[in-house]
Amino acid sequence: MSERNRGEDLGRLGRRLLMSALGKGRDTLKTATDADRLLEKSMAALIETAAARYPIDAGNEWRPGKPLELLLVGYAGTRNTGADVRVEEMIRQFRHLFGDEHLALSITTIDPARTRGYFKNVRQLELPQIFPAWTAKAVHAHHGVVACEGSMFKSKFASALTCLMVGALGLARAEQKLAIGYGGEAGAMDPGLEALVRKTLPKALVIVRNKESLARLGELGVPAHLGTDTAWTFEPTYPELGPAMLKARGWDGVAPVLVVCPINPFWWPVKADMLKGIEQAITHAHTRDHYQSMYFHKGGPEVEAAQKRYVDAMAAAVGRAAKRYGAFVAVVGMEALDRRACEAVAERLGEQGVPRGLFVSDENDLQHMVSLLWTARAMVSSRYHAIVTSMGGGVPSMGVTMDERIANLFAQRDEPELFLKTDDPDLANRLEAPINRLFDEPAPIRANMRRVVAENLRMMGTMGQTLVEAVRQRHPAFPIRDGLGDFPGSDPLAHLPPLGPTVRAHLEDRAEP
Repeated sequence: MSERNRGEDLGRLGRRLLMSALGKGRDTLKTATDADRLLEKSMAALIETAAARYPIDAGNEWRPGKPLELLLVGYAGTRNTGADVRVEEMIRQFRHLFGDEHLALSITTIDPARTRGYFKNVRQLELPQIFPAWTAKAVHAHHGVVACEGSMFKSKFASALTCLMVGALGLARAEQKLAIGYGGEAGAMDPGLEALVRKTLPKALVIVRNKESLARLGELGVPAHLGTDTAWTFEPTYPELGPAMLKARGWDGVAPVLVVCPINPFWWPVKADMLKGIEQAITHAHTRDHYQSMYFHKGGPEVEAAQKRYVDAMAAAVGRAAKRYGAFVAVVGMEALDRRACEAVAERLGEQGVPRGLFVSDENDLQHMVSLLWTARAMVSSRYHAIVTSMGGGVPSMGVTMDERIANLFAQRDEPELFLKTDDPDLANRLEAPINRLFDEPAPIRANMRRVVAENLRMMGTMGQTLVEAVRQRHPAFPIRDGLGDFPGSDPLAHLPPLGPTVRAHLEDRAEP
């Protein structure tokens, strides 16, 4: 018997013994130890306490002559390239709009070691695993909150993350501070989160990145503004990094590069399970699905079988395309969590004799990762931000999607045929035609991408206009440069951070196909 199977058997035995001892009280215990529900209730209680306290204790109010202290709340510290690029570009835009000398920014990070070197001149605050009380203190110490994670209002990945951001916004509103959800997305949420959103967000400034999210929040009674993702303005500062990485893994500098970005689409959402956490601590029975602390990915034989089918299909289709076009394959993990999936795809490509290299964000920072993407001739991705950050570099791409973000993006590109579902039973065969199209017909794809990049850049400029007006309304004495804001004749593009030449060319409509 393997060590893993032995651990699982011990875990099951431990749970049976524990639940048997509890008898009829087991359902009550399961409910009482639902950590996600406890987090939501704790946040709701803290928001009510802050609202009751505010007239007596006004907290840390901004005053003229002082920097505006904003707390950025999100998913930093997991080496998720997309999440980190989003925040880097947010910070650049905020500094462009308000002046670095007038801002004091802080950001939550799950692991400071993984964000070391990121977010220059931004104070990094380590987020504890049990975060409600800590969040209340952190919000109280700042003049406002900006929720900055893309999957802002949805339970598909982790309800706890949404609880953190909704709770932070609710706490800021309770203290009558700036409360801004910036460029996020809304989707299905568990009932407790929906209730928290309905109660706390109507008075916050929420800017979402697509029409579908706008409609979803409307269903919950939350008025929102239409915006976009904030990663569109990113251009690698050092474009030579990508080619150097590829050559170090055996690329000859001539063969076309085909990027594939696999994930594990079936082990979401991450959920808290206190009883499983106890078992893990004692027996290590759930190591394969363990995320951290008492949080676990969805697991089991069905998940593993579905993931194997997906990995086999991706590797088979990419391998065929690599042989057809003489391509070098870069297997790219945009988040550290993608390593296992990437290693599996790389292993199968190796069995086919396909030249390839493995590149994962736990070993490469965002500059290296996006520079690598920009080197590609074509991309097959299950990561939304791999597609977004490569479109500025003109990389023809297709998506293999587990959720609505990639589908929404390809609908905007008018290319619904360029995305497939991760659980498509004929995925390996259905991938062949769109991958071939990326190589054989790149010009119309690049034309669509240029249009979409330009649209999203302009939309990000309007987000900046809305943000300026929110700060001006809350703090009329805050020094804002002439020409910024939302008024007749105001230029949305003036509200973007400085753009690199390749991204800027999309606005000038002269990018080469």
